[in-house]
Amino acid sequence: MKLGILSRNPNLYSTKRLVEAAKQRGHDIKVVDALRCNLVMEKRNPRIYYQNEYLDQIEGIIPRIGASVTFYGSAVVRQFEMRKVFTAVESQALIRSRDKLRSLQILSRAGIGLPKTVFTNFARNIDEVLEEIGSYPVVIKILEGTQGLGVVLAENKNAAVSVVEAFHSLKVRIIIQEFIKEAGGADIRALVVDGKVVGAMKRQAKEGEFRSNLHRGGTAAVVRLSNEEKETAKNAAKAMGLGIAGVDMLQSHRGPLVMEVNSSPGLEGIEKATGKDIASKIIQYMERNQYRQRIQKDRVNA
Repeated sequence: MKLGILSRNPNLYSTKRLVEAAKQRGHDIKVVDALRCNLVMEKRNPRIYYQNEYLDQIEGIIPRIGASVTFYGSAVVRQFEMRKVFTAVESQALIRSRDKLRSLQILSRAGIGLPKTVFTNFARNIDEVLEEIGSYPVVIKILEGTQGLGVVLAENKNAAVSVVEAFHSLKVRIIIQEFIKEAGGADIRALVVDGKVVGAMKRQAKEGEFRSNLHRGGTAAVVRLSNEEKETAKNAAKAMGLGIAGVDMLQSHRGPLVMEVNSSPGLEGIEKATGKDIASKIIQYMERNQYRQRIQKDRVNA
């Protein structure tokens, strides 16, 4: 099978592992920088031009689109979709996942456990918003933040009001969430591929830090998920429409609470923590869908 990985950097761990896994399974794979693709559109013939050639032979793509290039990256994914090329992460699901507010609305509608969250577009009703959360500390997040950036823990009401007012004065949109004390500065990342949890790790924040992101000095270790945690992760990925998803959850007294669903989860932390070959699981997912497509074509042509 001819595969494409949409990645700006072929030297990233996740990209290298996917290339390695694809080649080990006998596939022809090409790393494509989505930002260097030209999208050519004419009647019933959408094409992608890259490095002096049209990418007409690619049969499946694995998007690894960074948050800062979501607009153009999702357009490239959509162009492949128009060519009936299977994508591990669909363009609309990618766009949904990058909108924190929309993601929470989707998860809430699907009945997924969440930390209580409030969003407002009116800066003068801060007291009402904080009363809705009902306890301190509170977590304040900007909607465009990634990897723990733009996340503040406000220990009391005065601190929370100051932070919210500062963000609103800068015209920055934020959400306010309850702080789950019993999580102890740790969260769980479950990696879901094709509706199955293929690996999970527990990330622990470093001392004096409440954000458990590995980029911020957190540590990771393999964890055995409960049945409820597995179902929550799978249901969250399904609700978001993601074939590949990193589901971040907090362990609470009322069960697992989903903080975020990532459409381009990194492989380094979870492969090293679990010792599992997650990259091959993703390539096998591509193989299964290629097989399904061929079966469908055979039925249509029969």
